Amino acid sequence: MGFLSRLTQASKRAAPAKPDHCHVEIDGAPVRVALLWNDRALRYTLRLRGSVREPVVTIPARGKLAEARDFLERHRGWLRARLAALPAATPIVDGGWIPLRGEPHRIVHHAGRGLVRIDQHEGERRLLVTGSVEHLPRRVTDFLKREARRDLEAATARHAATLGVKVKTVRLGDPTSRWGSCSSTGTIAYSWRMIMAPPAVLDYLAAHEVAHLREMNHSDRFWRHVAAICPGMDEAKAWLNRHGASLHAVGAD
Repeated sequence: MGFLSRLTQASKRAAPAKPDHCHVEIDGAPVRVALLWNDRALRYTLRLRGSVREPVVTIPARGKLAEARDFLERHRGWLRARLAALPAATPIVDGGWIPLRGEPHRIVHHAGRGLVRIDQHEGERRLLVTGSVEHLPRRVTDFLKREARRDLEAATARHAATLGVKVKTVRLGDPTSRWGSCSSTGTIAYSWRMIMAPPAVLDYLAAHEVAHLREMNHSDRFWRHVAAICPGMDEAKAWLNRHGASLHAVGAD
């Protein structure tokens, strides 16, 4: 190995690690901001990361920390307003409340074994959760994901049959910036959190994504497809705009 090659490798090894966070002061208190170095990004962006509710600055290729800090300072007012507008966190705990298909359910832990199940007691909807109490948040989340898959797969199949399109795969995740997505290959991905929204909102999301298998855009023709299979789309879109953040608050600290 030549001297220049050894020097280049040594230089790479000595390169300092890029920081993964910084802080910005808001109302006299430091707020932690995650830094996401993304060589595929074209510009600096600032967003809040889902249920974590953490600000994230994306730094594009050849971006610099100093530029990221300047960008964050310029958008400090926007960040302050977004943080102030966040709904209160809804922890998943015994005795707490959680929405399911748009209706509040009380979480009730009790001894024994068995699956999480829904019941009603003295007019109160409940989720009955067994097992160790320290596993309660995970068990409730797993239950919500199972319910979400069932409802979303059914709605997807119904709308696909109406539009005469074929869905290859339905996937669930917990994205922070969108409720669903559709690929040209027929794979549709949804946020499992939609099971907490009213059924009409979940139905709209399925209609929206299935319609992309006809039009991979948001043209007038696309929206006509959505309206044809989901007449209540305007009300559902309005609900998501008003209350969508509350779904990400479930499970937050």
